[in-house]
Amino acid sequence: MDWWHDLIFLSDAGRVALLGLGFVLLAAIALVAERIRGKRARIDRVGCMPWMTIFLIGAVFGMGLLATAIPALLKG
Repeated sequence: MDWWHDLIFLSDAGRVALLGLGFVLLAAIALVAERIRGKRARIDRVGCMPWMTIFLIGAVFGMGLLATAIPALLKG
């Protein structure tokens, strides 16, 4: 349970970095889903899910949050 204690008492920069990693993970999942949707044999049977928009929003927010948090984490 030591990791739980570390997670509870994480610094603000650490929490922002975790949130950024979550958004990057969401972007990666959306990218894979978009590729799967594009390779469908019957393209007319594909639903309307804006995977590219989800990918772009997740990537921009995630990279922005990581770019904000990493310098503070490196300083200590």
